[in-house]
Amino acid sequence: MKKLINDAGSVVADALTGLAAAHPALRVDVEARVVWRADAPRVGKVALVSGGGSGHEPLHAGFVGYGMLDAACPGEIFTSPVPDQVVAATERVDGGAGVLHVIKNYTGDVMNFELAAELCAEQGMAVASVLVDDDVAVQDSLYTAGRRGTGATLFVEKIAGAVTEAGAPLAEATRVAGAVVARSRSFGIALTSCAVPAAGKPTFDLPETEVELGIGIHGEPGRTRAPLASARDLVAVAMDAVHGDLPLAGDLLVMVNGMGGTPLIELYVAFAEVEAYIRGKGARVARSLVGNYVTSLDMQGFSVTVCRLDDELTELWDAPVQTPSLRWGR
Repeated sequence: MKKLINDAGSVVADALTGLAAAHPALRVDVEARVVWRADAPRVGKVALVSGGGSGHEPLHAGFVGYGMLDAACPGEIFTSPVPDQVVAATERVDGGAGVLHVIKNYTGDVMNFELAAELCAEQGMAVASVLVDDDVAVQDSLYTAGRRGTGATLFVEKIAGAVTEAGAPLAEATRVAGAVVARSRSFGIALTSCAVPAAGKPTFDLPETEVELGIGIHGEPGRTRAPLASARDLVAVAMDAVHGDLPLAGDLLVMVNGMGGTPLIELYVAFAEVEAYIRGKGARVARSLVGNYVTSLDMQGFSVTVCRLDDELTELWDAPVQTPSLRWGR
């Protein structure tokens, strides 16, 4: 496999060095593996912290900035950050009003964030958490008890980031973040495997004539394999799964997300089918994102994430944001 790297063992450190050089509004501790806002900590502001394995860029470090995350802690490729990283990130941004941890539902993430929260509490920091479990593909997997956390993580980080930027207290930020999780569902489909740099080969074998339905963002298996089909048919599989779990109604926030190796032209083909499907159910795409936001290295494929909006969530979604990978209104 061809990779644009120096050494498989230094990929995360080298990428963080590049992130720091490209975005002077961020502070990056390459050794501690922590990225945080240059203006943090802000006294009296609830801080928002997330993290997870690297390889899903721009999640999470690409969403650190005004109106979104205060800090992120990237682990090694597809590996949860260790508790010390989470503690370090929390310490750097705690402004005295509490810290909200946004955690994807993967066993390592949950365990390490929970331990970090205990360590933070021992230091007198107030920490709350929200668990993102939006993936409707599988109920349990090798990586999780319950549903996996995937694309809705971005929705939580943006909307909770807006409410904390506006000065809301920790309990209110936690409530809003939980509401986003409750109203969001996702489903992903892989056309190819991804290749972890240290392995240098595809994570799993997927024949040219097949796709994996319900794939996880680490390359873990989905519901089943099926023959390669048209974008319309593949989108229908994803949307049937989402609609079957959370009926599509009213105004929706919709993201068609690339898994890292899918051209944007194909993602727009998929989005056209998603919009038509939603319209056919009598609902409306009120807000949308199309692009690579929660990736799986170089995997070809896509995921669809849908959130049922209300007036509060729409206003918070529209609020200004300025991060390396998401920005508007400022």
